[in-house]
Amino acid sequence: MSAARCEVVTVTANPAIDQTVWIPGFEAGAVNRVHGEESSPGGGGINVAADLARFDIAVTATGLLGADNAAPFEALMAHEAIADAFVRIDGTTRTDVKIADDQTGTTTDINFPGFSVTHDELARLRAAVAAVVVPGCWVVLAGSLPPGAPGETYRELIDVVHARGGRVALDTSGPALAEGLLARPDLVKPNRAELEELLGCTLPDRPAVLAAARALVAGGVETVVVSLGAEGAVFVSGENAVFTEPMPVKVASTVGAGDAMMAGTVAGLLGGAALQDVAALATAFSAVTVVRVGPHLDPAAVRRTVASVVVERLPALAGRA
Repeated sequence: MSAARCEVVTVTANPAIDQTVWIPGFEAGAVNRVHGEESSPGGGGINVAADLARFDIAVTATGLLGADNAAPFEALMAHEAIADAFVRIDGTTRTDVKIADDQTGTTTDINFPGFSVTHDELARLRAAVAAVVVPGCWVVLAGSLPPGAPGETYRELIDVVHARGGRVALDTSGPALAEGLLARPDLVKPNRAELEELLGCTLPDRPAVLAAARALVAGGVETVVVSLGAEGAVFVSGENAVFTEPMPVKVASTVGAGDAMMAGTVAGLLGGAALQDVAALATAFSAVTVVRVGPHLDPAAVRRTVASVVVERLPALAGRA
């Protein structure tokens, strides 16, 4: 790792091979004809790693990987110069199906549960994460947990990273998010639905989302990013909060948009950028991703787009300047 910049480690506990098929005018319950297809290695941490690597940031990727079909992941990591620290386990990595409809700009996800993991395999994962963490580095825990992994798995990994001086970005949902928050990750990035599930209530407007994000910050999380999809995103860090307006782009697919926003957020934080600049970069990462189907972040397009992102400062906390 270069002394001039901090390495990023991504952890993908439940990777997938994303099988994307293009079906214009897709209709459930009807006969649909496929106009094109693409297969690519995926999973939250894998997507984040690839985006960061294409943005010229040194990345190590770890997690759990089925040994029987590891080749596509190995090829991706070799091509993108991502250091491979995955734990190989018996069996095959799942294949998820993405149905992209160019006419509506929507994508239907059919996600399989993944391989079932054992206590020993999770212990190997903790050891692998501990082996690659260095003081000051960012560790991104992204995506779902596979069957057999208890909800506290990410919480335990956060403790491992913090004990070694690393910083943690958490992007997951359900019990894994609730448990992970108990270990106070440095950054969390739920979308509105995930945050509503966590809190057990609806967040009907931006003020409600902002209040919920600030509550997480008050609970010990340094930075909270809430993606609102086509409505933009809210970024909160300490007493500061900003909102980024959605970019006026034609959406081809939303697959990977959240992972791209996480990658952009971490990239900005690595550079020590102010919150408004972090938000602009994260939004540019996401906007560039949604105009294409598949994991093909264009760094030049990100740099062109970031200047066009509209960032609005949100009101300070009551009683604060």
